[in-house]
Amino acid sequence: MIEFKLQNGDCIELVQLLKRMKIAMSGGEAKMIIADRRVKRNGTIETRKRAKIRVGEIIEVFDKKIVII
Repeated sequence: MIEFKLQNGDCIELVQLLKRMKIAMSGGEAKMIIADRRVKRNGTIETRKRAKIRVGEIIEVFDKKIVII
């Protein structure tokens, strides 16, 4: 499990999170990962690229689990 600490506000867009965690090397790649239904948000598949991710949520993508703190 990986922890991601939010800075500068109380949320981050899903696309930005994938880029910052180096799961995707570009915004286009992040969008493709999301469109391919490979991302779960709190156990449910998330298909919104700009979904606002907040403290306490858990994001799962490939074999990684990211906890937002």
